Amino acid sequence: MRRANMNPKEKDQITTSQAAVMLINYTLGAGVLTLPRTTVEAAQTPDVWISIIISGMIIMVAGIIIVLLCRRFQGRTFFQFAPDITGRWLAWILNLIIICFFLLISALQIRIMAEVTSFYLLEGTPMGGIIMTFMWIGLYLSLGGINCMARIYEIILPITVLFFLISILLSSKIFDINHLRPVLGSGIMPVIKGIEPALLSFSGYEIMLVATAYMKTPQKATKAVVIGTLIPLIIYLITIVMVIGGISIYGALTRTWPTLDLVRSFEVEGLLFERFESLLLVIWLMQIFSTFTITHYAASLGWSQLFKKNVKPFLFAMLPVIFLIAMVPKNVAETFKLGSAVGQVSIYLFGVVPLLLLLISIVRKKGGRTN
Repeated sequence: MRRANMNPKEKDQITTSQAAVMLINYTLGAGVLTLPRTTVEAAQTPDVWISIIISGMIIMVAGIIIVLLCRRFQGRTFFQFAPDITGRWLAWILNLIIICFFLLISALQIRIMAEVTSFYLLEGTPMGGIIMTFMWIGLYLSLGGINCMARIYEIILPITVLFFLISILLSSKIFDINHLRPVLGSGIMPVIKGIEPALLSFSGYEIMLVATAYMKTPQKATKAVVIGTLIPLIIYLITIVMVIGGISIYGALTRTWPTLDLVRSFEVEGLLFERFESLLLVIWLMQIFSTFTITHYAASLGWSQLFKKNVKPFLFAMLPVIFLIAMVPKNVAETFKLGSAVGQVSIYLFGVVPLLLLLISIVRKKGGRTN
């Protein structure tokens, strides 16, 4: 008879496509609304679309490394198999850091969701009220388990992508290719400077530390990572090109939410919706909501597996913690600053640590061979 809490796959399973959709939804959070500004601030040239492509390839490799590590311990999440590699105490430290990371991402997403909602839709509404409303809705979804969440994401993703592409491509009427020229006019160094903020927007591949254990066919987890990285890469690339081509790098630098401002900068007469920013915003809030629920569940699952308890009490217990963290930044500028700091930590935490653990597990012959 299997030990309790050792195989989360017994009841809650997801398919390869659901794992890819979960990864896509995690990645496509608030980043798409701010990516043009953050990358242009670092590079100061319109060549940031090259930085996006390079970053996407780097993230894909990092995600594959995580999958190779997790497949050596099939049926167990990182929180469960880490002690086999590093020993109990070091694993506890690593697990606590990763749980705190998921909590911070969850709080940042819910705060950005509230900031955008307050600024564009519910002006004057208390920030705490908006945050609590979204959190309780997210809790209701998370209580259904990872399979329930994955099925909701499968509904949200195509709707989001469809309306996003319609809205962003309609801006072609104000698109000017000269805003993207000359290519590499300032050399390669600005492109390299733009890689770091681009990497932060691809944060999401780390969810495979948890999701791989729930997959019906973990042997196809690499496929999920490739698809789950390529689609955000394409969407980010379209966003960067259309925003810079529409409002130029100077416009992207001076706007808090340049992607939304691009959609607000034109009208299409004769259609049911002549202005698309409100529709896009409502749709994209669902995407940010997805990121919040994924990270909230991952953090709660981490606690539950550390203490070998049911996950549901921890889902409730994490709500006040997330709320308090979300209310710490005094304004949107501090929110972005905290998000940048957390993102920089994630580059090393999930870009370097999994590779080291994979090498250690191979040398120490821990876990099964990767199929």
